[in-house]
Parts: sequence; C-alpha cells; structure tokens
Amino acid sequence: MRPHDIVILLKIIIKEDRPWQNKDLSAELFISQSEISESLNRSGMAGLVEHEKKKKVYRLSLMELIEHGLHYVFPALPGTMVNGLYTAHSHPFMQTHFQSELNYVWPDPRGEVRGLSIEPLYKNQVNAARLDATLYLMLALIDVIRVGRVREVKIAIAELKRLIL
Repeated sequence: MRPHDIVILLKIIIKEDRPWQNKDLSAELFISQSEISESLNRSGMAGLVEHEKKKKVYRLSLMELIEHGLHYVFPALPGTMVNGLYTAHSHPFMQTHFQSELNYVWPDPRGEVRGLSIEPLYKNQVNAARLDATLYLMLALIDVIRVGRVREVKIAIAELKRLIL
C-alpha cells in the first residue's frame, strides 16, 4: 500500500452510488490515471475493494486499517512552522472539541494560517481537499490518528466511522 491509496478509497466512498471512472478520480485528486489504476489493483490485492470491478470499497476492512494500522504504516511527525491549510486537531471540526495553542497544517504557499507542518499523504492532497469539504474533513481526521493523542484519536475515529460506515 502507498499513502495515496487511502485517499483514493475515501474518495470512492464519498462518491457513494454515483457512477465514476478512473479519469474522474484522477482529475479530482490530482493523481495520474495510471496511478489510480495501480492503486486500485493494490487495494484489490489487500482486500479493500471488490477484486473484479474495483468500484466497491469494503468499508469495514478500510475502517479496520485506518483505526488499527494507519499510525504504524503512515506515521507523521510535526515539522517546521509554515503557512498552510489546517489539519489534524486544528481542523475546524476538531476545534469544536479541543482547544490548542499549537496548530498543525499541510504546507501550502497559498495558506493563510501558520502551524507546524504535517506531511500530507501525497503531493497534491491540499488541492484535492480544497475541492471537496468531506474529503478534507476525512483527511484531517486521518492526520489526528497519525499525530494525535488518545482523546483526540477517539473523537476522530468515531467521526470517521460515521462517515465511512
């Protein structure tokens, strides 16, 4: 698995029953069509999508990976202070639950807020998040799992379960 495989699976879940093609995911996520195809093949081998058509995500399996394996496989360490887009506990959803003096952001030169940088799961994640508020929320919650404390992680997992399952 590669980090952007998680993002692709989340995007498919967001689409629900609406028809889509690889080129749609490619345009919305800023990932090449060939990488989308390779990602779906990896997810099929991992048992996260239907093996034949690769259009149906096995939501329980994905949630199990996110909840129990993500922080081991794709950990994140806060970096330097940069401009960017809020993530992890700094996302507006998490700010309704927790107050923090220290913000986390995905680096973005167009970002209007400052915080410690969290490396996104893939290069163009900020662009994709700006286009889709639900994807943005899901990815910020994923970052809570990658860098958060137990109390924050519990809230993030509960919200991800609501969104995914």
